[in-house]
Amino acid sequence: MAISLAALLGVPSLKLTKAGLAETTWHQDILWVAVTEQEDPQRFLNGGELILTTGMRLKSAAEQRRFVRQVQRAGAVGIGFGVGLTHDAVPPALIAEANRWGLPVVEVPYETPFIAIGKIVADAQSADHLVKLERLIAGHQILARALLTGGGLAELLKHLGSMLRTEIVLTQFTAQLYNSVPGHPAPTAEGWASYPIPTGRRDACTLWVKQPFEDSGIVGYAQNLISVELNNMVKQRQAQRALAGQVLEDVIHGTLETSEATRRLAGVGINSTRKNVVLLAESAAHNKQLGSSSLPQPLEAAVSAVVGKDLVVVMPDDGSGASALARRLSDHLAEAGIHATIGIGGAYTKPNGLRWSYFEARDAATHGLPVNEPERLSLTSLLLASEDVPLADMANESLNPLRAFDAAHGAELMTTLESYLNNNGSVAAVAEELTLHRNTVRYRLAQITELTGYDPAQTPDRVQLWLALAVQRLSARHPR
Repeated sequence: MAISLAALLGVPSLKLTKAGLAETTWHQDILWVAVTEQEDPQRFLNGGELILTTGMRLKSAAEQRRFVRQVQRAGAVGIGFGVGLTHDAVPPALIAEANRWGLPVVEVPYETPFIAIGKIVADAQSADHLVKLERLIAGHQILARALLTGGGLAELLKHLGSMLRTEIVLTQFTAQLYNSVPGHPAPTAEGWASYPIPTGRRDACTLWVKQPFEDSGIVGYAQNLISVELNNMVKQRQAQRALAGQVLEDVIHGTLETSEATRRLAGVGINSTRKNVVLLAESAAHNKQLGSSSLPQPLEAAVSAVVGKDLVVVMPDDGSGASALARRLSDHLAEAGIHATIGIGGAYTKPNGLRWSYFEARDAATHGLPVNEPERLSLTSLLLASEDVPLADMANESLNPLRAFDAAHGAELMTTLESYLNNNGSVAAVAEELTLHRNTVRYRLAQITELTGYDPAQTPDRVQLWLALAVQRLSARHPR
């Protein structure tokens, strides 16, 4: 440890004696030794030094008093005055001024070289540095062991909090990934030190440490470990979601026998013999971040996958309802800077039930709210769920003539058809909505019949056209 002036006096080989009467600062640690014969050494001092001098230029009492004031202002811990050269004893004026300011003074005998004092102080500093270094290395080993022996990020942060004897929080944007005191609110700038965690991504992870605490350098090492672990977690998450996504796509497209689908779902952690609910999150602006994003704590045990560009979460139905968890997912993603739309599927058993829940969730996500509840079973979604039904091809066959005519003539037959179907076949409602004469609407409907072969006024043909438009909307949002 660093040595104090009192301890230095106790070194027999130095033969130092007290010359001043100041009693309150003898136990202050000496940070360094400064040897000087200048009248004003103040500008060369940083504070914490023991000033060693023989007083070669301190001839008068005024000079001696001024010297004391200067080293005291510089923050020196004391003066070691060497006698036997310029002065036979420590000058009384120097002692008096030192007593006035509470600055310790020791007499250094002629036979004690200043370098001997400097060596003892340096050795003490080295020993203190070695102890701190050993403690830091031990801390490094504890944190690395916590991470590498399966404890993960939570165990690492738990040990870090114990070392610093304070609270630790890890956030991603405003979402909390870890809090050493569960349930406590998120930290604010006041009263907390913040350390950014570099991950090479726009995830804005920050380590928060509640003040006061003493950092011996362990926080910097923890930052690096946390960065490595977060990157590893992202890569593992992406790999697991890619694997689960392949299985879910096969189940969704109906290409597997029931027994094979059950077996493969179990392989990625989905028990299809019980009821499961699908949550689907889609984000046109942030689909890349969505696929690698973390999940809120209540959904960490759920199976997540990337299907297409969407994040799909499959969770067992425990009877409490999926709405609250869907809102938690929405809030968690928003806090991470990801603006997504969440669709909720129904709770069903068996692979076909999971498949149907997915299409319900996908259909619900098209409704545009942050969180969307499932609606009644949709014929469109049911048909889309089957790979064997070329519904998109039939839709294109029905609508392509209208698209081509509109493009060639600047017409609005597609718009008129959608309005007609949305207004339950009311010519008057279409005319009012599109600001057209009713005869113009009737003329356009006749053109639609002539171009497509389907008469919107006839129920079977109207269903065909409505289904084609619905498939077109869903296919545009979720291309296979």
